[in-house]
Amino acid sequence: MKTLALELSTARGSVAWLDGDTEISREWPNDRKNSAAFFESIDTVAKKFGAPDVIVVGLGPGSYAGTRIAISTAIGLSLGGGTGSVPSLELGRHGGRPSINLIGYPSICAMEGNEYCVVGDARRSSFFFAHVRGNALVEGPTLFAETEVKDRIRDLDPDLPIFASEMLSQFERAVVRFPAALILARLAQKPEHGFSLPPLEPMYLREPHITTPK
Repeated sequence: MKTLALELSTARGSVAWLDGDTEISREWPNDRKNSAAFFESIDTVAKKFGAPDVIVVGLGPGSYAGTRIAISTAIGLSLGGGTGSVPSLELGRHGGRPSINLIGYPSICAMEGNEYCVVGDARRSSFFFAHVRGNALVEGPTLFAETEVKDRIRDLDPDLPIFASEMLSQFERAVVRFPAALILARLAQKPEHGFSLPPLEPMYLREPHITTPK
């Protein structure tokens, strides 16, 4: 199954292609104000391999802007058959273009390791905590105050890794680790994982904050 994976939820962006034994991955510092590296990577993969069968998107939690860009790009690619220059004899559901399935999965489940916890800054003096085992969520992500996260970490097995996608010095055990598009692509080959189906949305940790006029 030809799989394209897109991951833009953190400060390290990545795109990956997986088809049988062929694995290609590109990573770069993710500047949220400039998506050139992201689109250049997709263009390179598309020109070399053509249209995928599946596009899997990392849904966060993390940068809403980055995740929305990845989702919007996946939708555009699916509607365009992956790339306008790719011919196909198989007529799909998109007006004669190849059928491309869209799925999403939590980005925090796409880190190296069989079992780990993830903490992240959720702003407004709160942090999220999640427990991942076998690349699947077993707890969270749930919002806590800083002291509550410290208590949770203190109660964990001291050998259990704690990851964060940015430096959070208040949590001494937290090691910076980023989700990877290649892991997302590998997970997409495993139907036992519960993937999100369209319409895809970023993982929201709280209800949207709306500023009302005075």
